[in-house]
Amino acid sequence: MSLNRNEKAAVIEDVAAQAAKSQTLAIAEYRGLTVEALNKLRVDARSKGVYLHVLKNTLARRAVTGTPFEVAAESMVGPLIYGFSEDAVAAAKVIADFSKGNDKLVIKGGAYAGKALNADGVKALAAIPSKEVLLSQLAGLLKSPVQRTAAVLAALAEKKGGGAEAAAPAEAAA
Repeated sequence: MSLNRNEKAAVIEDVAAQAAKSQTLAIAEYRGLTVEALNKLRVDARSKGVYLHVLKNTLARRAVTGTPFEVAAESMVGPLIYGFSEDAVAAAKVIADFSKGNDKLVIKGGAYAGKALNADGVKALAAIPSKEVLLSQLAGLLKSPVQRTAAVLAALAEKKGGGAEAAAPAEAAA
């Protein structure tokens, strides 16, 4: 079923709005995927905040015109599914993770920060830990020196016998 002119304009407007607020575009060929597998991919993408949509390539090219994703226009050939995400790695991660378990989904390319990515670039982007993981790693690094300093000071206080535990029996004896 083909779309009329107004429906096409609405699709272009919707995708352009999504592209305007996204950091990453990941493109994959879905030829041979079952409906069940495609639905599973969509559910996974939705849960991770990724806008995943099967689009006509001409509509996708028009929608990304004037955006940082315009550089990926030459990758837009064949039956493709487009994943946009506000998180820098979410779209790439969803598509790369799904393609590991399903050889029918083939990563074709994408775009990040105004630069076109090939399939290896999308996989490399997907290998980067998520923002939450990076923040927790940073917090762990910042907490580590403070913890070590506190442990050293506690050991020194215990060694010299100046701790609160040592003072309590001395007061009881007096």
